[in-house]
Amino acid sequence: MRLVSASLVGLLAATSTAHAADGDAKRGAQLYRACVACHSLEPGVHLSGPSLTGLWDKPAGKIAGFVRYSKGLKSADFAWNAETLFAWVADPQVMVPGTYMTFRGIEEDQQRADIVAFLKLAMAPGGDQRVVEQGLLPAAFVRGPRPQPLASAPDKARVTAIRHCGDSYFITTADGATTPFWEMNVRLKLDTRGTGPAPDKPVIAGAGMQGDRVSVIFSGVEEIKRFVEEKCSTVPGSP
Repeated sequence: MRLVSASLVGLLAATSTAHAADGDAKRGAQLYRACVACHSLEPGVHLSGPSLTGLWDKPAGKIAGFVRYSKGLKSADFAWNAETLFAWVADPQVMVPGTYMTFRGIEEDQQRADIVAFLKLAMAPGGDQRVVEQGLLPAAFVRGPRPQPLASAPDKARVTAIRHCGDSYFITTADGATTPFWEMNVRLKLDTRGTGPAPDKPVIAGAGMQGDRVSVIFSGVEEIKRFVEEKCSTVPGSP
């Protein structure tokens, strides 16, 4: 059963068209800056949410290359346009119950109209270039984050061994140092993009202001199985 029916979309259109038509793209671009951590406007560059480029008037939940849609969005029967986006940014959970998008929504009608006016431009084909050319967004906000490549990490960040014992990880790096961490402060992550670590050369990176939390980033899931060893030291008095 489709969670968003054609009749519901019709109702949304009837109640929101007037508001959506009165938006200001320049003001909407300022509001959109809060969205850039989750959505890029660069084709094919998906973050925690899908890239928005080229989605205007396209079916919801169908973009190629993005696999993290909720069941409701996968089965939704509407397209992204001024009316549906006006309703969506009000409260995604109301429009599609169970959606994975955690955005709490925008209550004020004028602000919603403004961001929809911006998205109408940005989500059209070539919109990623036009919003930069018109000075609405800097190019960095269109592309999404550009992390430093991890393949060239220094020895002190390149992991050579990971041992787990009790409630601790003991992480050895290429400079010969072994550092203990509480297991709840270590995150094991994957980065399969071109900016990720080289195969079989995971990288450790700080993940907290206190210096006690780290992420170990691998290039593939099989590496986690090979690198993480459940073993306590055989040296008396050592974990």
